[in-house]
Formats: sequence, C-alpha cells, structure tokens
Amino acid sequence: MAVIKKKKGNFLEDFEVGHVFRHKVGKTLNEGLLNAFTEFSMTTNPLSKNRRYAERYGFRDLVAPPGLVMALVFSQSVEDVSENARANLEYIDMRFGTPVCPGDTIEAESTVLGVRASTREPTLGVVHVQTTGRNQHGAVVLTYERKVQVWKGDVGATVREGSTAAADIPCELELPPYDAVRRYADLAHLTSPDTYLEDFTPGDVIEHWRGRVVTTEHVAWTAMLDNTSQVHCNQFMIDQNPEKFLGGQLIVFGGIPFNLCLGLSCPDVADNALADILYTSGRHTAPIFAGDTVFASTEIRGTRELPGRADLGVLSTLLRGHKYVRKDSTFEKVEIFSLQRDIAVKRRAHYC
Repeated sequence: MAVIKKKKGNFLEDFEVGHVFRHKVGKTLNEGLLNAFTEFSMTTNPLSKNRRYAERYGFRDLVAPPGLVMALVFSQSVEDVSENARANLEYIDMRFGTPVCPGDTIEAESTVLGVRASTREPTLGVVHVQTTGRNQHGAVVLTYERKVQVWKGDVGATVREGSTAAADIPCELELPPYDAVRRYADLAHLTSPDTYLEDFTPGDVIEHWRGRVVTTEHVAWTAMLDNTSQVHCNQFMIDQNPEKFLGGQLIVFGGIPFNLCLGLSCPDVADNALADILYTSGRHTAPIFAGDTVFASTEIRGTRELPGRADLGVLSTLLRGHKYVRKDSTFEKVEIFSLQRDIAVKRRAHYC
C-alpha cells in the first residue's frame, strides 16, 4: 500500500506563455444559488429577483447579476491559475456577453499571456491570463484578463518568463430588443425612481448608504462558488506560517467584496440597468477579513449613447469599496477595491 500526498494548483515555475487551461468541472447555475447569492450581495435589481419583471423585459428567466457571472467564471480558473497565489492584482477588459439564467451551464478556459519573476521577492512572481466563460451553447458570457501574484514552489526553480498579446475574443452584449407593446411602465414602481440615465450628473460622487459585514460565512460562499484557493479556507495551513500570508489569517475571496460593492451600489446606480457592459480595470487594494464591514461609493464619470439602442445609454462610473480599521481611539478609512464600470441604463422617457 502506498501513501500518496497530492498537491493541487500550479506554482510560478509551472506556467508557460501560450499554454491553454481547459478548466475542470464547469457549473450549472440553479435558482437556489442565484437567489441566495443575490440576497447575500444585497443586489436590488429586479431582473435578478422578480421573474415577472425579467420576462416583461424579454429575458427568458431571472438574470444572474454580473458579479455572480464573474464569480462563476473566475472560480473555475482558480485551481489552475491561482490556487497558489498570494494576491490578485488586477482585472482588465472584463466584457459581458450573453446573459446567464438558471439552468445555464458555464465552462471556462484560460490562456497564459505572461509570466514574470519578481526582481525583489525571490519567492514570488506575476502570472497574466485571459479567461473566457461560455454557456452550454458555446456563447461567450464573459471574457477578461487578470494578473495574479503567484508563489514559487521551489525558490531555485527556473521561471520561463515571457509575454504575448491577448486574443481577440468576440464578446458582444446581448439584450432583448425594446418593444413598447410590453408596457414597461406598468412595473416601473419596482425600481428606484432616481436611477434612470437622466438622473446622473458627471462629477457627482454617490456615497452608498448601506454596509455589509463579512463573517466566517465567506468560507461557505467560497466553497459554493467552487473557489479552491486554500488562503480562503485552510486556517491550519496559515497557522503553520502566518508571516507568509496577508494578515496571518484567512483572506476573504476577492469575489465577495467585489460583489458586495456591486450590490451596495445597486439601489443608487444599477436598479434600472439592463446589464453591465464592461469593467475596464479593477483592483483589490487591501484585503478583507472576517469581521470587516464593506462600504461603497460611486463616482459618475460620464454618460454616452449606446449604439443601436435609443432606449438605453451607457453610464460610466468608478466604483470604490472601503472599510474602516480601528486606529487608536478612531477609525481609519481604508480603500479595498476599485472598478472602472460601464453600465447599460434605461432612459426614463422610454420606460416610464
């Protein structure tokens, strides 16, 4: 009888530019997960909560909020890309395509675009990947790039450094057509009355009212989303070498503060959105731990036309998340997250 101790995930020296990971398992979105996650993240857009509303707008069922789509695709890539990561550094060019509804099955793959060893930390480096999620029909639901700081498994190992350009992945936002016969105004009372495109003024900063504490439930959410990174769930591993890990404790999966910021902003910014279009760039600027409370604000950057849709416009924003950390007898505000976000928002004249 043999005792075989297996390890999962890749270290920095295991990556090679151009390699394609076809990620394991996939995930069928059921209504239970959609409902639970929507409530957890405090999303208020009725497209994700009210089937009658979603069908009135021409969707075939409830619509998964954008942060859930991101979390489903991202989590599938963790075992291959970031199970041995220290931190996520940046999301780049995150584009949304076909809406995701209950019953859809999402599968993902990632291509390695870059590998670089750190010049200051011999145990670390950066891996740059492009990840794409598709539904059961092969339609792209999400594609994006991300950069992640990854540990070396062997400090003396050779790192195959290099870089290449991202592939041109076609990903066009799909929305049901506008149809005045649907009498959208009959359901206008189900959304915030001040979140139509006409209500936003470039330069304004909206401080969102609500906060959301993160408890140890984050471990269960990480598992439900199939994220296998041990820094989110293996306290014993961290206790063996606490100096190696941020804060010496479990780090909350970045998809959770990502989604909480989206949800906290929803009643003020995205209640009358039909979809998120593009996240140009996003960064986690400080970690979240159990016991931290997440808050958010949105800076209105501008509005513009959405080609081919007179009923909608594009709202460009900068979403920021923050927490408060006790410092002496006061609390210090610490930014935890930022996201450049474009949203497809309804025009009041067409929907009220």
